[in-house]
Amino acid sequence: MAERTLRVASYNLHKGLSAFNRRLVVHDVREAMRQLAPDLVLLQEVQGEHRRNEQRFLHWPQDPQHEYLAGDELNAIYGCNANYKHGHHGNALLSRFPIRRWDNHDLTLHRLEQRGVLHAVLEIPGWDRPLHALSVHLNLRAQDRRKQLALLAEYVHAEVPQQAPMVLAGDFNDWRQEATPFLRRELGLSEAFETLHGSAARSFPARLPILALDRIYVRGLGIESADVLAGAPWVGLSDHAPLYTLLSRGTVN
Repeated sequence: MAERTLRVASYNLHKGLSAFNRRLVVHDVREAMRQLAPDLVLLQEVQGEHRRNEQRFLHWPQDPQHEYLAGDELNAIYGCNANYKHGHHGNALLSRFPIRRWDNHDLTLHRLEQRGVLHAVLEIPGWDRPLHALSVHLNLRAQDRRKQLALLAEYVHAEVPQQAPMVLAGDFNDWRQEATPFLRRELGLSEAFETLHGSAARSFPARLPILALDRIYVRGLGIESADVLAGAPWVGLSDHAPLYTLLSRGTVN
């Protein structure tokens, strides 16, 4: 049966810890995600390994966080960006659909902020073309972000066919609101929340969101709905609130 809609979420996981790193909340995130039942989740700040926290928290998962969150329902990939003494973290992608291939592309400009974009090509039943899904996390400094956006556009031009449906989502740290006009001009992308609501979603800090740092950009897809998941059960599980959108594909076999 052809899939005509996609339930897509983007979430900065804050390494599976509460906003001030006091509680391990990855188990609560897993349960909240099961209730959401997404088809595609693009994650940032996913803890691949942290040997000190494994000792600190009694119920630290035995599996890496991306595999633990995926469970038996989703396929999972992880792109390591930041390495340090006790472990590493990066972006991840969870998909209900088969992952044909994937690549983790480095966007690091200096050692203080090790960043990247995780790119997966997904096979969706009934679609005439595979879906390209990219999870990204950009730097805090505006000058760095401009360079990373240019690197990101260069990568997409080289690796994503112009006619392929595409989702690019993540934590852009774009408090200056510069990413959307650049990505629209360079890549033909539309931001889900700006398209439907006229402005980017406020997602940070999670308890009282005032900054629009997280985005979901699409190309070749219809945008049916776009929401910030700021209430229960998500409140208190990260310093960012998740974004959620329902996308549609008009051309299916």
